[in-house]
Amino acid sequence: MEYFSMPAWTMIPFVIMLLAIAIGPIIAEKFWERNTNKLIVSAILGIPVAIFMLIKGNEIVDPDGMNMATSLVDTIFFDYLPFIILLLSLYVVTGGIHLGGDIKAKPIINTMFLAIGFVLASLMGTTGAAMLLIRPVLTTNQQRKYKMHTVLFFIALVANCGGLLTPLGDPPLFMLFLRGASFTWFASMWAPWLFTGAILLLLYFLADTYYYRKEDWVNLSADSREREPLSLSGKLNFLWLVGIIASVAFINKGFIPAMGEEESPLYIKYLREIALVVLTVLSLVTTSKKVRYDENKYSWDSILEVAALFIGIFVTMAPALIFLKQHAADLGLTHIWQYYYSTGALSAFLDNTPTAVAFHSMATGLSPEVMASMDTTLVAGIPQILLKAICIGAVFFGSMTYIGNGPNFMVKSIAEANDVKMPSFFGYMIKFSLIVLLPVYILVQIIFL
Repeated sequence: MEYFSMPAWTMIPFVIMLLAIAIGPIIAEKFWERNTNKLIVSAILGIPVAIFMLIKGNEIVDPDGMNMATSLVDTIFFDYLPFIILLLSLYVVTGGIHLGGDIKAKPIINTMFLAIGFVLASLMGTTGAAMLLIRPVLTTNQQRKYKMHTVLFFIALVANCGGLLTPLGDPPLFMLFLRGASFTWFASMWAPWLFTGAILLLLYFLADTYYYRKEDWVNLSADSREREPLSLSGKLNFLWLVGIIASVAFINKGFIPAMGEEESPLYIKYLREIALVVLTVLSLVTTSKKVRYDENKYSWDSILEVAALFIGIFVTMAPALIFLKQHAADLGLTHIWQYYYSTGALSAFLDNTPTAVAFHSMATGLSPEVMASMDTTLVAGIPQILLKAICIGAVFFGSMTYIGNGPNFMVKSIAEANDVKMPSFFGYMIKFSLIVLLPVYILVQIIFL
């Protein structure tokens, strides 16, 4: 059988789309603020790609017999749609939970906040955990002068590294879950997760202890006086959150084979997504407006932004993934460490979700001999150790810049709105990620990969 060789130029729209996301907020801040403009960019880049793939519809692109049209349809309906529905459900449900109060901002208390967020990130997603805890952390530390370091470690621990253990934790992991990794497989990365969390929490405790001793006694006295017990509102949303976890874990082809059969009706194929939509509606109906909108300052802008950008990413990514799979053997990436650092580097400056998917697709095109030299156990069609390298690289290195993962910039914006002076884009890297995070991530590669 002769396969259609995807030309290299078809990757250009995908590259432009990722560059637009990376530098758009920096060079065209006002334009990029509007979600309609993001949707326009997605349409300008995505529509020509979709037309090209439909015109070439019958061209076979891989040994499984998949053609261009089928590849495009699968990308939209079996990648993008489940992806955005999961994010929507997590965004709505976690947006209905409010943690309030103001307790004493001692180093051990702050470290416990970050440790709890680190664990919660795998259960409710990095975005959900970050949005739940960032305001209580800022309120607790409002009387302290030195608090920028707390936000920086919060971004690393809660908004990124903590989400490694389940496909709910971070969007790239869910995409790899859709490609065949089981729900429980991600927990096998507990050792690098625990190692990274322990080191970063220890470094944070030492840093916060140092800055705590530098605080003016007036600030510490005010911190001791102005206290309010912690309170939790919107508790019913924890039930809906358990429902989301159960839906992803058990409503899939592994437990319900009919979901993967071509002749199954749509309501069977999309049974998981239907359950997630129901849980989303239940959260909206059962959560008071006071909790969601007044206390949490809930807004639909962030999820609409993700929806507008990622439709462009997924469509432009479709031919790029085919090209990478077809030419993987020619690109010279044949070692585990190369996938770890390559995935990590691009995840830091682009978006970690398409980056992880792209490198997974590339890995599926490696020769059987190269795969066997890495690991004979295959997960999602590639050696298990290689999939771990891609997952860890995407999740951890997403914290290297403000734009590596969605919650990073959201946390920065909330911190600045609460009068925390945050470093610039490059200042963040120079003052924190390159000197604190990168050495830890190098140790992870040396020890575990």
